[in-house]
Amino acid sequence: MAEIVEIPKEWEVVMLGDRISLEYGKGLTEAQRKNGRYPVFGSNGIVGYHSDFLAEGPGIVVGRKGTIGAISWSEGNYWPIDTTYFVEVGGNDVDLKWLYYKLTSLTLSKLNMATGTPGLNRDLVYTQVTPFPPLPEQKKIAEILSTIDQAIEKVSEAIEKTRRLKKGLMQELLTKGIGHKEFKDTEIGGIPKAWKIMKLGEIGELERGKFAFRPRNDPKFYGGEFPFIQTGDISEANGMIKKYYQTLNEYGFKISKLFKKGTIVISIAGNIGDVGILDFDSCFPDSIVGIRGDSEKANNLFLMYLLQKFKRELDSIAPRSTQKNINLGILEAFKLPLPPLSEQEKIAEILSSADERLELLRKRKERLERTKKGLMNDLLTGRKRVKLN
Repeated sequence: MAEIVEIPKEWEVVMLGDRISLEYGKGLTEAQRKNGRYPVFGSNGIVGYHSDFLAEGPGIVVGRKGTIGAISWSEGNYWPIDTTYFVEVGGNDVDLKWLYYKLTSLTLSKLNMATGTPGLNRDLVYTQVTPFPPLPEQKKIAEILSTIDQAIEKVSEAIEKTRRLKKGLMQELLTKGIGHKEFKDTEIGGIPKAWKIMKLGEIGELERGKFAFRPRNDPKFYGGEFPFIQTGDISEANGMIKKYYQTLNEYGFKISKLFKKGTIVISIAGNIGDVGILDFDSCFPDSIVGIRGDSEKANNLFLMYLLQKFKRELDSIAPRSTQKNINLGILEAFKLPLPPLSEQEKIAEILSSADERLELLRKRKERLERTKKGLMNDLLTGRKRVKLN
């Protein structure tokens, strides 16, 4: 039973079971779904569409198995499958959208049934004690939070649109270049006639990281002042690497190697071909290779984008073993199309502009999500009151 803090005197304290019921969804396999306009909800959101619906919308879906306690919203009629509950409200004193935000804030995943088959225990959900504001205040709170959600959705759409634009630009610029009329066939496909085919080892100097010790948190090596990136940091950055989560101490640093800011880094194990550029001096493990490009042959940003484009090809040539990886020799011999340096710089400038827009949009989304979290903490607890019209 949840602990109740001080709330406004106009609010009630109620058990959820006095206001809602959780009804079982109904099985609908992928093979049974007929393509239609009604969303089919699994425990973690929409999993498909169907020509019929089980529940009238708007509605709330709660993950029962799988992603336990996850909350989804359906604006219209929908079909919740058998790994979910859907919410029914008793009486007319509950605003459904407010309830959606309220349930989202309750961390229902903690109400897991302690059995061999984990699942959300609806009887435990019913016993949760929570403050309920009057209906007009519920509606105003829901309106405010919905406005924030709409802004987040618009930014998310802009991020996806910019990603698609960048992907298209990469495909066009890194295969056809800028303003070329004449092309030639090569062993890696058609490229502008003025471009060359060069091995990566001819474009720059490659060196593996020098640290291979495990476990990753052994205080004998870790926890000092020297940045230490790992393959996950490259994946997360997808470009300029500005953050790190691990460090080496003096002893760890002595048996490692420091690579300078501006070094291109590429993963040769796990997520093969993830590539980025260091924005700080850093050490890294032997699952990462550092590339110092020849400034007379390659622009650093261009080379990073080019390697990003060829990620799939790099992954496909990795020998299949217990852990998929590629060695330094394979990477050095990997062939790439290389434009003249001046054209590389122009292409890098265009693609980096798309990345800069993506970064601005991501930061805007993060700010909105922080704002929403703060508002939920304040408005759903009564810590701050809304003004009613």
